[in-house]
Amino acid sequence: MSTIHFHRTTRLTPEQYVAGLTDFGPGRSKLFGNSADAYLKVHHRGPSDADVTEGSNGIWERLHYDWSDPDHVVLTTTDSNVWGGRSGHSYNFARQSDGTTDIDVVVVREGKNLKGWILGLVLGSIGRSVLEKAFENSVKAIEQRHPQQPRIAA
Repeated sequence: MSTIHFHRTTRLTPEQYVAGLTDFGPGRSKLFGNSADAYLKVHHRGPSDADVTEGSNGIWERLHYDWSDPDHVVLTTTDSNVWGGRSGHSYNFARQSDGTTDIDVVVVREGKNLKGWILGLVLGSIGRSVLEKAFENSVKAIEQRHPQQPRIAA
């Protein structure tokens, strides 16, 4: 099992990032490169949760999204062709006094078969940078949806 941590400070509010995270429409792969439109299927969407299958490159997972707590979003893997056990993602948001938001992400990858076990080992070591770059790209893509507003001097 691999547990991978990421941190990023952004000018986005938690609500803006969560809106991007929970945008399951066409073009999702522009925000999240590991979520190809061909794999995307929304089974259920409620006001603060969703049941979604997504993936890319032969790897898919069905995730239960829970964003009922605006400062803590949890994605729990409920089915996958490679991931099982405690696999999933959690996002913690902390608003800063300067108007920025700290995002802390934890990704857990527990293989449920040989392919998953090997992928988990790779992601926990040399593949970590691939996941980190994907996270960075998602933040940048969502920031582009929300142009920075000029600050008004008092």
